Amino acid sequence: MKQHQQHDHHHPQDPETHQAEASAGHGDHSDHGPGSSREPGSHEPGSHEPGSLKTATATTEHAHHTHHPEPDDDHQVHQHGEHAGHSTAMFRSRFWLTLVLSVPVVFFSPMVGHLLGFRAPEFPGSAWITPVLGTVIFLYGGAPFLKGGVQELRDRRPGMMLLISMAITVAFLASWATTLGLGGFDLDFWWELALLVTIMLLGHWIEMRALGSARGALDALAALLPDEAERLTEDGTETVPTSALRAGDFLLVRSGSRMPADGVITEGRAEFDESMITGESRAVLKSAGDPVVAGTVATDNSVRVRVTAVGGDTALAGIERLVAEAQASSSRTQALADRAAAFLFYFATGAGLLTFLVWALLGDIPEAVTRTVTVLVIACPHALGLAIPLVIAISTERAARAGILLKNRIALEKMRTVDVVLFDKTGTLTEGEPTVRETSAVDGDADRMLALAAAVEADSEHPVARAIVRAARERGLTAPAAHDFEALTGRGARAVVDGVEYRVGGPALLAELDVAEPEGLRTATEAWSSRGAAVLHVLQDRTVLGALSLEDGIRPASRQAVSALQARGIAVAMITGDARQVAEAVASELGIDEVFAEVLPADKDGKVAELQARGLRVAMVGDGVNDSPALARADVGIAIGAGTDVAVESAGVVLAGNDPRAVLSLVELSRASYRKMWQNLIWATGYNVLSVPLAAGVLAFAGVVLSPAAGAVLMSLSTIVVALNAQLLRRLRLDPASLV
Repeated sequence: MKQHQQHDHHHPQDPETHQAEASAGHGDHSDHGPGSSREPGSHEPGSHEPGSLKTATATTEHAHHTHHPEPDDDHQVHQHGEHAGHSTAMFRSRFWLTLVLSVPVVFFSPMVGHLLGFRAPEFPGSAWITPVLGTVIFLYGGAPFLKGGVQELRDRRPGMMLLISMAITVAFLASWATTLGLGGFDLDFWWELALLVTIMLLGHWIEMRALGSARGALDALAALLPDEAERLTEDGTETVPTSALRAGDFLLVRSGSRMPADGVITEGRAEFDESMITGESRAVLKSAGDPVVAGTVATDNSVRVRVTAVGGDTALAGIERLVAEAQASSSRTQALADRAAAFLFYFATGAGLLTFLVWALLGDIPEAVTRTVTVLVIACPHALGLAIPLVIAISTERAARAGILLKNRIALEKMRTVDVVLFDKTGTLTEGEPTVRETSAVDGDADRMLALAAAVEADSEHPVARAIVRAARERGLTAPAAHDFEALTGRGARAVVDGVEYRVGGPALLAELDVAEPEGLRTATEAWSSRGAAVLHVLQDRTVLGALSLEDGIRPASRQAVSALQARGIAVAMITGDARQVAEAVASELGIDEVFAEVLPADKDGKVAELQARGLRVAMVGDGVNDSPALARADVGIAIGAGTDVAVESAGVVLAGNDPRAVLSLVELSRASYRKMWQNLIWATGYNVLSVPLAAGVLAFAGVVLSPAAGAVLMSLSTIVVALNAQLLRRLRLDPASLV
């Protein structure tokens, strides 16, 4: 709600902030409201004060900002965890080829034919189809698991990779022994090997697609800087690469251009769009002596700037470092499936050794080998490989239909544990643009005054002008025709209606005309200002007709979101750069539990860390670049879809719309999907706990023995159960309106 009492632009030291406006690229309303003084933190990122971002040691070289191509997530190679050295494209290509090769392996498998009651056609060489193609599947499709299993052995941290590699290796060796007639064993596992590798590749492909790219945020930040800059010389200007700039250079920044470096304006005045830095949509009027920040845009006029910081010393580079540091500090949750796989590895290995020893001691070596191989093969559950990826994939699809994009594989799991949701105020809980909230006319005819104000503003595209025209239209008023429109830079606007001159503007306009506010109007305007609203006056010639209050309206859904979160036992906090009285007014209206006001952009992630230091698990909801470090620092970062690319990349979750109630959908989906994960894991693990002893022959004395074929069939049925259970997530209702 960036709206506060109007102040003349000649008092930039005023600490209060004002109404957020959309960047319109005009100079006609810089004081036209709501206000001209600047928000704390609008300039500070580029200041020279000790402790500011500019004085931070540059850990990221930011001087070479040529265009960065979009990262290709499919081909991006992951460097950490069980997927180190792997890419989504690798698992995808191996899955499809393995799937194609698996079809003839299953079709020509004698065991499958026996189970289904058919006989595959025989011809010269047909007996070698399953072993040859099975070997290709083992060596090609199984390569990622074999390499991963070796690495887990070296790290002494057995997990899914080692469990899969053990199963496919035993199946491979036993199948070749059977094919070559060695030992007289009947252990044809070629079809089981093929299906196991295929299903595991599918599961890991699905999982890899859910992995987020931590580098995306840094690429988006770097892309905010232009590739070239216009440097002033004695003979005019020259175009140079941004990397060639040095402190002390003088630049010409044209209308619509981005600042290539931090600097101070030496000549000219222009409104700068700082939304990519401050997260606030209002363009800020800058003139000689004012600092400007790299990445911001001069929207309406050209200015001359003296460079004060380049490369790694800029505020933008400082934010980039904060994002990188926050991402690096995020905890890495161990996947549930990996924990289950580690348990099953020890369980299967121990059961296999015990099975061989017992049967060997009984004097039946062939049966000992058969039972042991069966145990080791069926101990690797197809279902476990899909238990988590299937739930993640379906959850991602369901979330997307609800306007929620899940970018981080652990964000979904973490959301159910969140203790507090920290909302950035502007554009999240509020509309992020000015709206006319109240009107007051000296003669009591507020509708006439509003219609005249709308007539003056009809030809302007400024956000404040649009708000006034929209308010008149919503009240069913018809604005009279106006002509001779003129923008009064830094003061407001004027136009002629029916031969009479009318003006609309803030305190600077009254000061310029030396007009005093009527006593009867002052009571209303002071009340508006006290709650942080911006005040605009409507004048006929030099007579004040009345005033309008403009505020960043609270979204109707915000009240429902706050109360619904609290009803679920989740506290709600709010963070903003606004003055405290403005923040407190919004918090009081919404019933928010805790407020962080007057927070500089660089300090937002510090507030997240402060909450975490209390032992709270934090979900942060924001939309600006300055939110990016906080989004990355939070246990769950949630970016509003209308925010910048950087905010989107830094967050684990992105809301496609601006409805804060979508956070409720995320909470419900997190809790439901977590239940499904555990149900699937319990089923997949429980199947092994029960089937392995049967495969080992524990009940052989009673005539109950689980044959290799029966074990393989039960394993497939287990996979089907897990898949169907995951599908039940599709019945979950995620419409925000139904959750409040």
